Formats: sequence, structure tokens, C-alpha cells
Amino acid sequence: MKSIPKEQSSMETVYRKQRSIADYPKYLYDFPMTILIVEDDSDIRALMAFHLRSHGYLTEEARDGEEALAMLSSSTPDLILLDLMLPRISGLEVLASVRSGSTTKRIPVIVASALTGENDIIRALEEGADDYITKPFSPKILCARVQSLLRRSGKDLDAISTEGGLSLDRGTRECMAKGEKIILTATEFDILLALVEAEGHVLRRSQIIERIKGEGYHVTERAIDVQIASIRKKLGNMGKAIATVWGIGYRYAEE
Repeated sequence: MKSIPKEQSSMETVYRKQRSIADYPKYLYDFPMTILIVEDDSDIRALMAFHLRSHGYLTEEARDGEEALAMLSSSTPDLILLDLMLPRISGLEVLASVRSGSTTKRIPVIVASALTGENDIIRALEEGADDYITKPFSPKILCARVQSLLRRSGKDLDAISTEGGLSLDRGTRECMAKGEKIILTATEFDILLALVEAEGHVLRRSQIIERIKGEGYHVTERAIDVQIASIRKKLGNMGKAIATVWGIGYRYAEE
């Protein structure tokens, strides 16, 4: 990518040092959103991740289409940044798979590609991309597009609700279950929010700890079990939606 200065071409290791949630700005979200970057060029991928993390997002990275689909089978990011010219499985094939998947079809997707032709852009949008940005691009514009799309898709609204009647308000930190206010501790709220936002995917105990406390935070997995038991009790019948996946972790799935 011509717009990346020479001095940046070998800085992937430097970018990767900024991994701790403690380093993220606090102004964006109390619960950082995750962006999946699907890009085969390691320098561009690292540059994207660096700037997104500096804006308060968590990032995951896939080097090709096959790796991206494998990651999407076990986790659900809040947004996908997708290159089109990928090895193994093309970006358009990844996009088609995302849009046909029951747990991925609503994930916002921004295509970031060197393909600048009108037909390429139109085809990507017709296949289900929500936005298209051409390379080379300004990192500031990229981050602005991400924030704008998350806002338009409702991903950064304060409240999240389920079809079964559970509502979690990130702004007020309030939990409602079928119209009844549920009093949760700060940690219980964060755990329940993480499970709901996983959209049916299983979260390992270690993943729950990392999501609510950040990397390197020492909490025993048994402590998560205790918190889950308390949440279930407080939710009453709705607590049954928090399912134990033996030997792995937990998932939130309403019947």
C-alpha cells in the first residue's frame, strides 16, 4: 500500500505491544467493541489494528478468508473490516458466508480494498457490504467510518434487548427482565452483557474474565461460576437462558 511510509513497514511488532484494555481511552465505551480485521497484508493489518485500538476498540485479525470464517464460527465481532483480494477464500465469498449465517448476518461489514472500479464497489455493496473504502485510505477516515457504521447499525446505542424480554442499558447499567428491574452488581452486569452480546456463542470462563477485566487480570475461573449462579438466581426463570457448556464455559440462549 503506497500510502504507508517506509518507516511503518516493519512496525507490526510495535503496534502489537498495545494490547491491554487498560491502555484504551475510556471515552468511547465502558464495554469495548470488537472489530475483526480480515487482511492478508501484515503491515496494513497492523496499522488498522493500531489505530482502531487507539480509538478504544478491541481487535481480532485474520490473514485470509479461511481463517476469518474459522474465527466467525466461534465468535461474533461487532464489525468486520474486509479486504476483497484474499488468499484461499476471497473477500466476496467471506461476505456471502457472513450474510447467510444465522449468527453473523447482522454484523456490519466495511470493505477496505485496492479495487477502485465502479463495478467492484457496486458488486460488494450488492453482496451485502455496508460500506466501501478504497486503499490507500486515511486511518482517521477509516476509524470515522467504523464509528459511523456502528452508530447507524445500533451497535453503539446504550441499550441492548433480547426477544425474550431481557434488556441491558450500558449507559445507566440497569437490567430489566420482562419489565422487572433486576439489581446486579457491576461485575454481574458485565458478565451478563458479555454473554448476551456473544449472540449464542459459547464463552470460555477465561474469555469472560478477559472481556470484563482485560488481559492479565487474575481471577479464578471458580469466581465466574459463583457470579453466574448469582445472576441466574436474580433472573429467576429467565436465568435458564444462561446455559452451562460442560468443560468449556457458558452461553446465553433463550428458548
